[in-house]
Amino acid sequence: MSDKIQQAAVPGGRKKRYLWAARLAIIPLVILAVSWFMTGMPGSSWSGTAPPLSDKEQLIHDNLKRHVTELAGRVGERNVWRPEAMAAAAGYIRETLEDTGYAVNSQSFTSRGLTVNNLEAVQPGQGAVDEIIVVGAHYDSVVGSPGADDNASGVAALLELARMLAGTALPRTVRFVAFANEEAPFFYGDEMGSKLYAVRAQAQGERIEAMLSLETMGYFTDQPGSQRYPFPFSYLYPDTGNFIGFVGDLSSRPLVRQAVGAFRASTAFPSEGVAAPGGMEGIHWSDHWSFWQAGYPAIMVTDTAPFRYPHYHEATDTPEQLDYTGLARVTGGLAEVVGVLASQ
Repeated sequence: MSDKIQQAAVPGGRKKRYLWAARLAIIPLVILAVSWFMTGMPGSSWSGTAPPLSDKEQLIHDNLKRHVTELAGRVGERNVWRPEAMAAAAGYIRETLEDTGYAVNSQSFTSRGLTVNNLEAVQPGQGAVDEIIVVGAHYDSVVGSPGADDNASGVAALLELARMLAGTALPRTVRFVAFANEEAPFFYGDEMGSKLYAVRAQAQGERIEAMLSLETMGYFTDQPGSQRYPFPFSYLYPDTGNFIGFVGDLSSRPLVRQAVGAFRASTAFPSEGVAAPGGMEGIHWSDHWSFWQAGYPAIMVTDTAPFRYPHYHEATDTPEQLDYTGLARVTGGLAEVVGVLASQ
C-alpha cells in the first residue's frame, strides 16, 4: 500500500472507531435510563427501627390474624375440588363484609360443575361516583396448600381495608372484591374469577380508574440474602425480603408511582416499586393481569411470593408463618393509598 493510500485510509478508520466508541458509550446510558424508568419511584423507602404498633394498628393486627386463621386454619385448602371449603371461605367473607355494614353482591359462575362466586362490597363515591377504584384479592388456594400467605393474607387485608374505609366520604367509588379461581388451572382461563369480572366491567363500559391486586403479602424477614428476583432485578433491588412490593406493567407505571408515593408518605415500612414489561417473569402473576387485558390500569401489591417465601404453594403455608405486625403496617398504609386514589 502506498503512503498516499495509507494516509487516506487512516482518517476513515479512525472515524469508524470513534463511531463504535460512541455507540458503546451510549449503551450504559440507555441501560441506566431504562432502569430508572422501570424502578424510579417517588420518595424513599422507609428504613430504621420500627415504632411500636399504635392502638389502631394493633386492632388491624388482631383482625388480620383472625381472618387468616379462619381462612387458612379452620377452613384450610379451598378450591373447586374442595367445594365445602370454598363455600365456607365465601361465607366467611360475605358475613364479615355484611357485619361491617356492606351489602354484598355476587357474580356467580360455573366452574368444574360447581357454582362459585366473586363477592363485591361497594363504598359509593361522593361526586365522581362513576369513577371506580377496585381493591381485589383471590380467596381460593392452590391444591395441597391451606394458603395462609397465598392468599388468605390478601383477603384479610381486603376485609380490613373495607372495615377501615366503611362510611368514608370519598369522591370516587371503591369496590372491594374477593375473586374465585385465581390459582391453576384457572389462571389466564375463562373460569378465572377476576377475568370474568373485568370482562363484564369492560362490556358495561365501567370507568375503572385503578385496580389493586392484594396478593401474597404477609411474609417479611430481615435475613440478608432472603430476597431474590428474576433477571435483571437482582442488580436493582435489596437482597433482604423486608419490604412490600408494588408491581405493574409499563402502561400502569403512573399508578405504580402514585401508589408508592402515597404509601411512602404515610407509612413506616419499607417499600419498592417496579413498572416493567408485563410479560416478564413474576410481573403478571395475579388478578391484575385480568384488568390489563380489559384495558384498565392495575397493579399487584405483594411480598414477592416465591422469590422470598419458602412455603409458597406448600402444605406448610400455614397461619403461624406470617408476620402480622408487618402486614398490619402494610394494610394501614394501603388504606392511605386507596384514600389518595379515590380522591383524585
